[in-house]
Amino acid sequence: MDILILIVIIAVVAVAVISGLVVNGRRKQAPPPPDGTRARPAPPAEPQVGEDAAPPVTEEERRTIEEVILPGPEAPPAPPAPEVEVPEPAAGRMVRLRARLARSQNSLGRGLLTLLARERLDEDTWEEIEEILLTADVGPAPTVELVERLRERVRVLGTRSPEELRALLREELLAQLGTDLDREVRTEGGVSPEGEERPAVILVVGVNGTGKTTTTGKLARVLVAEGHSVVLGAADTFRAAAADQLQTWGERVGARTVRGPEGGDPASVAFDAVKEGITQGADVVLVDTAGRLHTKSGLMDELGKVKRVVEKHGPVGEVLLVLDATTGQNGLTQAKVFAQVVDVTGIALTKLDGTAKGGIVVAVQRELGVPVKLVGLGEGADDLAPFDPEAFVDALLA
Repeated sequence: MDILILIVIIAVVAVAVISGLVVNGRRKQAPPPPDGTRARPAPPAEPQVGEDAAPPVTEEERRTIEEVILPGPEAPPAPPAPEVEVPEPAAGRMVRLRARLARSQNSLGRGLLTLLARERLDEDTWEEIEEILLTADVGPAPTVELVERLRERVRVLGTRSPEELRALLREELLAQLGTDLDREVRTEGGVSPEGEERPAVILVVGVNGTGKTTTTGKLARVLVAEGHSVVLGAADTFRAAAADQLQTWGERVGARTVRGPEGGDPASVAFDAVKEGITQGADVVLVDTAGRLHTKSGLMDELGKVKRVVEKHGPVGEVLLVLDATTGQNGLTQAKVFAQVVDVTGIALTKLDGTAKGGIVVAVQRELGVPVKLVGLGEGADDLAPFDPEAFVDALLA
């Protein structure tokens, strides 16, 4: 009986101990939220390694994959801005390049002086003189006129020392070239009826292969050297290379180039170039047109359209025809057709340093009645020079 009572007492004590432990465990748990929901257990901490381990990311800091912005490809570095050059002054270029011109042209002057210095000037000698002038592309009519003048003056003078002959020939060649012609490239702008200042517009035209785009770029250098601000119009839309080339010329002297899509309307590009010149307040707008054969009437009509569209902004001050001096009399045929379409006001004669046919200067002026204003005397960027008749003749007779 005593043993049974002892077992009951032990059992009661054990139940009391176990009940106390359970109550204490429940007291240590956090009370449930007031809304009755159970709190989500916190995620396990991220493993950490060494001192570089990041602190654990909380639920609020986590982002979905749509919210993550990945780094894009690195943009290529911007190309460096081209260095703006300061062109050489145009004044005196003919004098500086006289020696180069003399090396290629002196066969004309030396041949004439040699024949005129003969002791007896018979008909055969005068025929040789005519042949030299014709070979130099002076042209039939100017040649006859020059020979007749020389014959008369040599007969009257009587004596023919080398100095007298040189002075005589120089005087007659200058008379053929014309020393009183206006050879200035027109850079004076105008004013619109509304009183708005407008830049001078120079249209550069010519056949393929004459160096037209290069001449336009070099002329921009001449104008910048004289203190003018310039806008270039790449209206040769048939050749992407022409627009690229002109833009390179412009960047070298700080001139903006207006261009359009390849194969686009040249008249539209020319119009936009003049508009840009007005907006910028530029002094001169140079428009490079596409080279075209003078025998293609459709292309020539398009050139006339370019000029008419540009004139909606105001009159075109200058139309420069670029001719290759090596083409000789064929260049005169080209010049006549262009003059009929766009009213040429001046000639830019290229490649004059590489030919003995310098007489084309006389012939083209006689045929068109317009002066040679610019001559290309080499491959250098500053080898385009304002034409100086006296320097040219002195080079011929050097």
